[in-house]
Amino acid sequence: TRTPMGGRLLRRWVGEPLLDLAALRQRQEAVATALADVALRARVAPTLSRVGDLERLTSRVVQRIATPRDLVALAAGLRAADEVLALALPLLASGPPHPETAAPQTTFHTSDMDDTPDVALPPAPPPRAVIRDRSLEEGVGSRGPLADIAVLIERAIVETPPLTLTEGGAIRAGHSAELDGIVHAARDARQWVANLERGERERTGIPNLKVGFNKVFGYYLEVTNSHAAKVPPEYIRKQTITTGERFITPDLKEYEALILNAQEKSVKLEQELFAHLRAAIAADHAPRIVRAARTLAELDVVLSLAEVAARQGYCRPELDDGDTLHVVAARHPVVELSQGDAPFVPNDIELATHDAQILLLTGPNMAGKSTYLRQVALIVLLAQIGSFVPAEAARIGLVDRIFTRIGAQDDLATGQSTFMVEMVETANILHHATPRSLVVLDEIGRGTSTYDGLAIARAIVEYLHNNRRCGAKTLFATHYHELVELARTLPRVRAYNVAVSEDEGRVIFLRKIVPGGADKSYGIHVAQLAGIPRQVVRRAEEVLEELERTGDARSRRRAMRDMREPVMPQALQLTLFAAEPDPLVEELKTLAVDELTPLEALTRLYELQRKAREQR
Repeated sequence: TRTPMGGRLLRRWVGEPLLDLAALRQRQEAVATALADVALRARVAPTLSRVGDLERLTSRVVQRIATPRDLVALAAGLRAADEVLALALPLLASGPPHPETAAPQTTFHTSDMDDTPDVALPPAPPPRAVIRDRSLEEGVGSRGPLADIAVLIERAIVETPPLTLTEGGAIRAGHSAELDGIVHAARDARQWVANLERGERERTGIPNLKVGFNKVFGYYLEVTNSHAAKVPPEYIRKQTITTGERFITPDLKEYEALILNAQEKSVKLEQELFAHLRAAIAADHAPRIVRAARTLAELDVVLSLAEVAARQGYCRPELDDGDTLHVVAARHPVVELSQGDAPFVPNDIELATHDAQILLLTGPNMAGKSTYLRQVALIVLLAQIGSFVPAEAARIGLVDRIFTRIGAQDDLATGQSTFMVEMVETANILHHATPRSLVVLDEIGRGTSTYDGLAIARAIVEYLHNNRRCGAKTLFATHYHELVELARTLPRVRAYNVAVSEDEGRVIFLRKIVPGGADKSYGIHVAQLAGIPRQVVRRAEEVLEELERTGDARSRRRAMRDMREPVMPQALQLTLFAAEPDPLVEELKTLAVDELTPLEALTRLYELQRKAREQR
């Protein structure tokens, strides 16, 4: 977004997705209009960036805490807002009038995301494509409905005001006759004081006479000791200093009082004038500015969504009240941007409460299961804020909630382990999900023993499938390959896996979701990629091979007990008698390594290796 208020509104849209089809289609229509008009986006975006945060500035005005610089920023923002409203009039005038009542909102439940807005905003108007304010539409132009407020501020406040009003200088000349009179009188008095020094030097014949000022004695005339005899009798001695005397005159004291009183009066009057201006804007114009700010915020969000759709190739989803989620070539909106030039592998999505209700997804670690799950939830969320979605085509039945159980975390302060937190969150999902919900589960049951976890995972799938009150569309990623068998016994369960290619021991993740179940997790391969020492990886492969040859749990435990220890290098046997030195060791000891070139060192190494093999 181009403005802070647009950013806040977008955050609120994401946190409060809609269930009202009419409101969603109005938002989609606004995005489509902006998407189709490239020239409109190019014209509006730079001007929109100059609007600033009208909402917060107006809030400061209403709370009587705005400074002169706040009002100058408000005036600049209002002029930019007029330009934006004039440029974007075709978009503002599109679409039917918004409904009078607010649409119901979707609740977003997740254990891994907290996008609470950081600013308390006034109650938002009902959702619509864009706010349709006829007073704004009729008056946009060079002297639009906001320019008069800007003119009011610009006539009263100087172009570059001070930070505060403690020393004055914020009110423009000509705004107040009373203030101008005080300022002019003070200016004349200062001019008289400025001319006093030259005049007194000529009148008295004292060439080094000076006029000075300090906060204790005010203005004074200073005469050095060498010219003390020339001091006129009307001078009144005020202070004796080392080099001379300081004097005052009745006229000087009069003008001093005029200057000092003028400064105090002008500052006080400026504060009163500024407070009056601020109160007038708050009382007479704040509601109009807030309406315009909301229009601009919504326009900002619409243009932002259109710009992203244009750059990333998003499509307009078809929304309905059905129970089907069908997306062609879906992509993750964040991951595809983080990959740089590497292409993102898209995948289709097909879920329906009456048919393919539960999708069981198996596959290796690092293959992309979690990315697939999250992109489905994000696409649904984007669609239900009125945005286009990262796909080639999409038909989405509105969901009432998005439930997620993703990631591993604990809450030790309250005595909850990682597995306990996982079960609490899963229980919340099972208690509150409905047939219109979307449930995303990733690796349920992994925090306990294998068979406990497998049993819990299977029972959860069966509950989601068989319980009519729940019956939510579900994406379930798991490493329990045994669960794939549920696709044979439960009619609305579908098994998919992430395709992998193996070539001479190399594993290539294809990132493609295909029907069927996976038979391997390639966890040891991922451990190797993570930098686990090769010796540990080889030992893990041996243990895995031994376990895979066994059958039930008891046999596996017996295999773990009886499994032979890894073959480790044998330590040399100590002897009581002095052994003859090994010629290879002696040769290594005498080798001048620092004097060898890399080629010579490699040659000697091969030679030593050959001799060692011959000794064996």
